[in-house]
Amino acid sequence: MGGAGIGSVPWNGSPRPTLGVEWEIALVDKQTRDLSNTAAAVFDTVGDLHASDGQARLSKELLRNTVEIVSGVHDTVDEVMDDLHGTMDVLRRAADPLGVDLFCAGTHPFAQWSAQLLTRTEHYDELIDRTQWWGRQMLIWGVHVHVGISHPEKVFPILNTLLLSYPHLLALSASSPMWAGVDTGYASNRAMMFQQLPTAGLPFQFETWSQFEAFVRDQTKTGVFEQLGGMHWDIRPAPKWGTIEVRVCDGIPSRAELSAIVALIHCLIVDIDRRVEAGEEMPVLPPWHVQENKWRAARYGLDAIIITDADSNERLVTDDLSEMLNRLEPTAKQLGCSDELAAVAEIPARGASYQRQRRAAAAAQGDLVAVVDALVHELGR
Repeated sequence: MGGAGIGSVPWNGSPRPTLGVEWEIALVDKQTRDLSNTAAAVFDTVGDLHASDGQARLSKELLRNTVEIVSGVHDTVDEVMDDLHGTMDVLRRAADPLGVDLFCAGTHPFAQWSAQLLTRTEHYDELIDRTQWWGRQMLIWGVHVHVGISHPEKVFPILNTLLLSYPHLLALSASSPMWAGVDTGYASNRAMMFQQLPTAGLPFQFETWSQFEAFVRDQTKTGVFEQLGGMHWDIRPAPKWGTIEVRVCDGIPSRAELSAIVALIHCLIVDIDRRVEAGEEMPVLPPWHVQENKWRAARYGLDAIIITDADSNERLVTDDLSEMLNRLEPTAKQLGCSDELAAVAEIPARGASYQRQRRAAAAAQGDLVAVVDALVHELGR
């Protein structure tokens, strides 16, 4: 645990590398395939869904076309996926009689942001009041993966090294090539949009927890955010839970891909954690390389040539990914997710979601309703 002095940020340390996932799901009309602002009705149908640990399994989001599925705290990918799948079944049964299907991708292919209704809470009202047009534009969905960390002094050594894997995670999950009916030319338009918010984007690479605490003091004193939840970094510490929260990924459209990418994140963080504990000197990238890698992965997806080290060497992201998966095999075996980690290699083989969406659009002569049909089908499997 961190100290509790003035300006400190206490860390609720996890004694083992626990795992939790938040999966943002969009609601789409069964007939038109446009987004459906029916989250309130879905929640009325479901009621309060809580697990035995008392944690809510479904939560409201900024937009009333969105429901977030939240797992409990688990030790393995398999346990997390069973948890999410059970909640998904409940959500689907609630949405179906309302004429609503479930969908997950980084963006909707043709929905218009101006037609979406907001969830009214004090927090969301303040967010929109502050961010105005850009806040209203955030018609995007993602996946957040939490991994437990024992001590705050390990957080930034792990986070900083994890940034080397940022482009791999974004390229694998990229699922937002289209926006308001237009192909943007990007694999992940979501990644580019989300960073427009004032506290979003890449994290700062602090060396110590006390540096982060000083940053938090500065931000709260100047009103940038009032609580840590208002800091929307792509990878961020979550002191309340004692986790590193990875928010890099676009919305992931299927259970199989989600389990694979969650396994990759779990293995990456546990591997780095163990190396930090062993006193190994960990590789880091200069912030300008991290920023460039994010852009390249967002633009080119699995065809991105990424910067792999501080000496500015470059490599095709899929070639680097293959080597990464081989290196992580022993960690995956220890964590009980060997099959899930191996399934990561299947994503480039069949095409990431942004590629599959473009193929579906081309096959339908540009009819983007077919893209939504395909995504609804993928989530239903």
